[in-house]
Amino acid sequence: MEAPLYPEFPLDPSAPISAQSAYWVGPRHLAGDDGRLYDAVADTLAGLGWTSLTIVRGRHEPDEAPEDRQVLRSTVLHISLDTLRWAQWVLADEPFHLGELPIAWQVSARADTSSPLAAWSAYFTPDVPGEVLVDFLVALDARDQPAVPLVGPELVLDAVAAHGWLRDIDQPQAGATDSTFTSYISLGEVPPLIQDADPRALTTEADEVGLAGWQAWAEPALGAPCLWAVSFGASAPHDLVAAFAASLSSTAPVLRRVLPESTRERLLRAPAG
Repeated sequence: MEAPLYPEFPLDPSAPISAQSAYWVGPRHLAGDDGRLYDAVADTLAGLGWTSLTIVRGRHEPDEAPEDRQVLRSTVLHISLDTLRWAQWVLADEPFHLGELPIAWQVSARADTSSPLAAWSAYFTPDVPGEVLVDFLVALDARDQPAVPLVGPELVLDAVAAHGWLRDIDQPQAGATDSTFTSYISLGEVPPLIQDADPRALTTEADEVGLAGWQAWAEPALGAPCLWAVSFGASAPHDLVAAFAASLSSTAPVLRRVLPESTRERLLRAPAG
């Protein structure tokens, strides 16, 4: 059972942010990443025993001071012990965009070590709550076969419905939103450039509907820029997406020192400590 949002403290969304250095806040799907999306994930993966590698490429001119070196590419790669799954921090690597936001983490998995290609990938922009990405990665790490589908898509919608999210009226089997209609999860056509091993991802014609995969995003106000966006390749196992969805829609509070500007007034806050 999840804890309520600290009822012993008055919840005053208008309280000045500077009054306290840290807050317990909710809902978590609007709470942002606290400016710690890399650290939160990297610390978790280190605790799971994943190996981290840093790849840096740059241009070094003769007699150039080290601090003047031009770094052209910098990627941090985290690899699981069995090498079947990996996570890349690509924000410093000129990533492509999702919902007009840059990709921060790309998570991938393969069926076996005989192929270097990922069976599926998932993409997360900044301001995805770190707790949500961590829960997804813990579920991925615990899975014996990270590329084998085990259940159907209904599990994803059941996960958010259990926390009060509403199924889409027009497509109740393919989408849901939170009760304030600011965050969404939907099973639909996968955006361009999302990697997937399904050969149909490469053969879809321009006038054809592409493969369906799970997408999630937060839109603080109608027509406003997204706070964050997430895309799962069509072959991503539904139970892993359900782990993400359950954490995203959780009513348990999260600790924050930095609140997103676009959702600050929508958050319930209680002083921490």
